Amino acid sequence: MEAKTKDLWVFVETNEDGTAKNVGIELLTPGHDMAVKQGGALVAVVIGSGVDAAVQAASEHGADKVIVVDGPEYATYTTDAYAIALCTLVEKYGPTSMLIGATNNGRDLGPRVSCRLKTGLTADCTSLEIGSPDPESGNVAWTRPAFGGNLMATILCPDHRPQIGTVRPGVFKKGEAGEAKAEIIKEDIHVDAADIRTQILELIKEEGGETVDLEGAEIIVSGGRGVGGPEGYAPIKELADLLGGVVGASRAAVDAGWIAHAHQVGQTGKTVGPKLYIACGISGAIQHVAGMSGADCIVAINKDPDAPIFDIADYGVVGNLFEVLPVMIDEIKKLKA
Repeated sequence: MEAKTKDLWVFVETNEDGTAKNVGIELLTPGHDMAVKQGGALVAVVIGSGVDAAVQAASEHGADKVIVVDGPEYATYTTDAYAIALCTLVEKYGPTSMLIGATNNGRDLGPRVSCRLKTGLTADCTSLEIGSPDPESGNVAWTRPAFGGNLMATILCPDHRPQIGTVRPGVFKKGEAGEAKAEIIKEDIHVDAADIRTQILELIKEEGGETVDLEGAEIIVSGGRGVGGPEGYAPIKELADLLGGVVGASRAAVDAGWIAHAHQVGQTGKTVGPKLYIACGISGAIQHVAGMSGADCIVAINKDPDAPIFDIADYGVVGNLFEVLPVMIDEIKKLKA
């Protein structure tokens, strides 16, 4: 389809209580700059049931307009209901670009919508830029890891609109909330029950499953292959607890069964952007770096002076983590005392 406007849309996914998921609010930050370069408005799209809190959050974080679809059929996410609603909106308003969070639901919704609209979708983007290489084109340069994370690919969608991309939570920082000034546009879109081909009968929480808020953490202390085994996470957890942070891990440690997947940072784990990221015994493979390079401050501890992690670290300590961490822990305890 052809774009009717130069507007950029951000799909703001909601929680069951009607609040906005962080990733949608995070995407309003790059969305603002992209919308300015495109010469259009920044539009947040909120679909759900009882979503006033999400609408308020989108308005406070820079959206020029918020399009709202509120109805009981959207209380629980289903592919059919959300795809019908979002496609109906796109066909009516004709945005030129759309950002979707790469959550479980976003990764399901994005491809379905792009297929129905006969346009392209770039998944798991880590960088977004308008007008590259041709500033007048309005094309989005979507950058994402490719070939198993061994290189970064930049993808364009020059011939079809809207341009759609999914972006992992934590890639961009959530901006400061300001005054709610957005124009609120309510759309009455209802979906027949017969058109919703699947429904959730029951949600069963995994027994013993860990819940780790890596994406919302301000401090993360991560361990990799260098911890040597499950017991190697003891000083890492002690340091994380002391700093008020959480424990992260590389894929190598998770694959070895030393720690649960909930702690994994990287291309196949969580993308994070904490204020402080301490990497202990992590070599710095591109797959891991893709998930944590957005941290404000990176401290690397590794006994290999040539480890790639030192290339992106703000501070590096060459040494055995089991000798370095106890010293750090003791010094922090002294400062706290």
